[in-house]
Formats: sequence, C-alpha cells, structure tokens
Amino acid sequence: MSDVAVMSEGFRARDIGLRAQKKILSRMANKSVAKVFIDDTTASLLDNVYKLAKAYTGNKKEAEKLVKNIIKVVIKLGVLYRNGQFSAEELSHAERFKGRFHAAAMAVVSFYEVDFSYDRHYLLTALGEARAALRLLVQRHLTDKSLARVDAVFAFFANAAFLDAVFRKDSEHRELLGRIVADMNRAMDEGGM
Repeated sequence: MSDVAVMSEGFRARDIGLRAQKKILSRMANKSVAKVFIDDTTASLLDNVYKLAKAYTGNKKEAEKLVKNIIKVVIKLGVLYRNGQFSAEELSHAERFKGRFHAAAMAVVSFYEVDFSYDRHYLLTALGEARAALRLLVQRHLTDKSLARVDAVFAFFANAAFLDAVFRKDSEHRELLGRIVADMNRAMDEGGM
C-alpha cells in the first residue's frame, strides 16, 4: 500500500504511536515516576512547589493535582518535541514561551532576593504571556483536557492573592519560597530553565 493510500485512509502508525506515548506517559505522571524522567533539581523544585501549594491552599489533593498537571504537560511537550511534531511557527512560539517563562522565573528570584522589589503586575504579565505562547505552541497537538491543564497551572500561579501572600516580606511561605528559589537558581545554572 502506498503512502498516499495510507494517508487517505487517515491511519499512520507513527501518529498512533505518538498518541500512545502521550497517553501512557500522562497516565504514569506522578512524582515518583516523574523522577525517572526528570533530573534531581527539577524533582526537588516540583516537591517544593507541591509543599508551597499545599501550605497555601491547605488542600493536599489540589496541590497534588497541580504538580501532576505540570508533569503531564512537560512530558507531553517533551514527547512532541522529540518526535519533531512542531512546525517552524510553533517553534517560534516555543522560543517566546521560553523567554517569557525565563523572565517570570528571574523575577521570582529577584523578588525573593531583593527587598521591596515585588511587582505583581510585571509577574502577572509575564505569566500571562508565557501561557498564551504555550497555548499557541500546543493547541494543535493536545486535547481540550490537556489545554485545560495548562490553564489550571497558570491560573494557580497567576492568582494575585497567591502572589501577594507568597511575596509579602513577612510571609509564612518565605522559607518554602527560598527553597524554590534555590532550586530555580540551580536549574538555571544547569541550563534547565
């Protein structure tokens, strides 16, 4: 059977394989399995994000869901990238996402390390632009459920009340934020952020 005949029937083993990889890795996504796929620095960062989310919300299940959503999205992005699924235009969205996400990460580090530098508007703008670029990157590849995961993750972190509570100078979350900043600094030194 020719490639044209296979394509006209809408069946391609590669596409099925890619969907299966995304589905299997998505179902396996939890902190212990994720440690097989991610480095120690990222695992520590996710553990500390979980602790911060749990401390802020007072809800273990919500904190677990947040970290699982992060892991699932990152794994799916990795599968798509490794399989060359992104167009040139999508790769430009990836670069925009990377730039805005890096700017947000650098702002978090700065706001933690430099007294009275917290700028909620700047951080909300950077997170909003990162979210928009990420959605443009993946909208053609992920299901509505996965896109909702992206939105849920950004909604959690781009919550003004959360940001204000975390970055207050006398915040009860300051120690956890310090651990996250240390992990972020280590990840940036290793080239991971």
